[in-house]
Amino acid sequence: MPVKKAHPEAEDPQGDAAGAEAGVGGGAGDAELAERESRWNHALVGSGLGVWDHNYRLDRKYYSPTWKTIRGMAPDEEVAGDYDAWLQLVHPDDRDFVAHAIERQNAGDPNYQIFQYRERHRDGHWVWIDCRGACVEWDENGVPTRIVGTDIDITARKEAEETLSLLSRRLDLALEISHIGVFEADIENDTVEWDDRLIAIYGLQGASHQIASDAWAKSLHPDDRERVLGLAGRSVESGSDFQQEYRIIRGDGVERIIRARSAFFVDGNGHRKLIGANWDVTEDVALRNELQRAKDLAEARNRELEAAKENIERLALHDYLTDLPNRRYLDKMLDERSAECRAKGLALAILHVDLDRFKQINDTLGHRAGDAMLQHAANVLRNSVRAADFVARIGGDEFVILCAMNAASKKIGGLAQRIIRELRKPVRYEGHDCRFGASIGIAVNGGAKLDAKQTLLDADIALYRAKGLGRNRFEFFSASARNDIVSAKQLADEILIGLERNEFVPFYQLQFDARTLDVTGAETLARWQHPVHGLLTPDRFLDIAEDLDVVSTIDALILERALADRRAWIKDGLSIPKISVNVSARRLTDPDLGKKLRALKIEPGAIAFELLESISLDDCEKSVAANLKKLRKVGIDIHIDDFGTGHASIVSLLRLSPNTLKIDRELIRMLPQSAEQRKLVGSIIDIGRSLNILVIAEGVETADHVRILEQLGCDTLQGYALARPMPAMQIPSFIRAGSWRHGLTAARGLQTYLLRATPSRTAK
Repeated sequence: MPVKKAHPEAEDPQGDAAGAEAGVGGGAGDAELAERESRWNHALVGSGLGVWDHNYRLDRKYYSPTWKTIRGMAPDEEVAGDYDAWLQLVHPDDRDFVAHAIERQNAGDPNYQIFQYRERHRDGHWVWIDCRGACVEWDENGVPTRIVGTDIDITARKEAEETLSLLSRRLDLALEISHIGVFEADIENDTVEWDDRLIAIYGLQGASHQIASDAWAKSLHPDDRERVLGLAGRSVESGSDFQQEYRIIRGDGVERIIRARSAFFVDGNGHRKLIGANWDVTEDVALRNELQRAKDLAEARNRELEAAKENIERLALHDYLTDLPNRRYLDKMLDERSAECRAKGLALAILHVDLDRFKQINDTLGHRAGDAMLQHAANVLRNSVRAADFVARIGGDEFVILCAMNAASKKIGGLAQRIIRELRKPVRYEGHDCRFGASIGIAVNGGAKLDAKQTLLDADIALYRAKGLGRNRFEFFSASARNDIVSAKQLADEILIGLERNEFVPFYQLQFDARTLDVTGAETLARWQHPVHGLLTPDRFLDIAEDLDVVSTIDALILERALADRRAWIKDGLSIPKISVNVSARRLTDPDLGKKLRALKIEPGAIAFELLESISLDDCEKSVAANLKKLRKVGIDIHIDDFGTGHASIVSLLRLSPNTLKIDRELIRMLPQSAEQRKLVGSIIDIGRSLNILVIAEGVETADHVRILEQLGCDTLQGYALARPMPAMQIPSFIRAGSWRHGLTAARGLQTYLLRATPSRTAK
């Protein structure tokens, strides 16, 4: 570090040492001295210490190459030595302090032998420097004439300290805003410390942090005391973490409900301790949810602290849970392995492994079980590959394997099969057999143009295909798979744009009374008026829409358009008694569905929601059942669609009490040819009649269908024999024309004549 008064740079860093050597003689002494100096020089360089030497007596100073490197200078670059110019490189917030510290250090003040400050690096960023200096020579008056010291770059350490400090502040803030009280108990010494928040929760204001060991037990509600103390005692004996909820009588006599969580640990002195958190959950469920959010936040902060610690200790290249290389390490190895393969003429095979059913294990047995499964999977992968192969965990339950080899396809296929077989074996965890599997995508590439990052993307595409084909399998990348994904992505983008542009429109298929052929209603069908491909039916876009989670949005849009069209028909003097619209299972779980429907001001009895039979199963979600009740309250009827193809029981049917059943078209198609089909459909109609439920037949394609269904007692008909789906603007003219009646009326007349003219006989 420069001093206030500039001195010329020393020409020979070893000048003083050479003079000293001359004073003690030559020979073996010179060699020994040189060896010592070399040893110290190497030690200083290896430790990253930059040496500086300010000699007032000789009016010169010395700065080592490491000292210069710390500041971004070339090792052989000369230092100007201008004190004022150098002081301008010191951070403005540190400048006054540094000037004072240098002055005191030059004066030999021991309190300033070590100090820290920031200095601007040659490339513009700030470098934290730990400066250590001391006087080594004085004149006859005791005034320091030579000060020698070292500088070291501590920027990384400062950043690490700041990161840890920030995370600690966040954790404390999370605890403060969530009103969580914390205690720590020393099991061996029978002492307990409570923080201020916990003291306030128990109403013990004025108490010291060192709480009597029986204070907590005394505060327990008498009716809960035996249960809570028993659980706590068993936990202490077994050393297992525990959680519980109980009532207390506060110090002010008020009864409150407390939720507590506790965990055991051993501190640095080997003492077994218990740490826990308590919070008051009395007020309402909203407070309970808020406390859960605060707990999750605290756990997230703990994970951040753990991640920061691991990053410092393992140079941010390994996953703390599995000890496998992480994504950052993988990115580095992709470049290295691809360069190696290009140089040696090898192929690079990348296996992207994703665990199947891992989320279910996490959700049912907890994250500790999930962590155990990840560690097991990591061990399986390590044991399955060769020593030269590279295995990384890149996040969640995903892993990547890099293999360089001569002929990859057959060997890699065998490796993938072996991994899948091993991962399908059950893993025992705390009395449970955990079962999961793996889907693997494989991409192999080689040659002079090998691009490892593109190969990794190809492996990801192959993995997507493996999962789509049923999981627990492996698939090799192919160009067609990439094209499929690109097409699906393009269609997904077009669906979102189509929603913005209102390209999704309703079509209507009229429904008719089976006896009179009068119009009784219309089913609303979603269509996509694609700007390029024209009118598209749901089979072209529904799967992608479900992946995008926009089916509910389409349902809501079609419902609003259908209501507007019905109002227009009424204004035009045309009455269609009822319009039915499809509703997705996802929309039935929407807690705000009732509110949204009330806002539409739907006329009671004018709209029916068509539910797939699979939605009406006996074990349907409570949210679905609640929304079905709300539908009835706003006057919306319930139709069961595609009846006869699902798994609903009669009990479920009675519980839902729908207004209408729609017989699936597959049961209608063979009615003219199949007596068994006629009996089955007749039975469904009888069930509907006995439960006072109307029955609609879909897929009515011919006059024979119309005749048979009328004879079987079906209430309503829908199909191409009567009317095809059409846009709203065509409905009025179609109904007024009544063209569907002409052919069917003639056919009915002929049938009546034949029945009268033919002798009666028993039907087959």
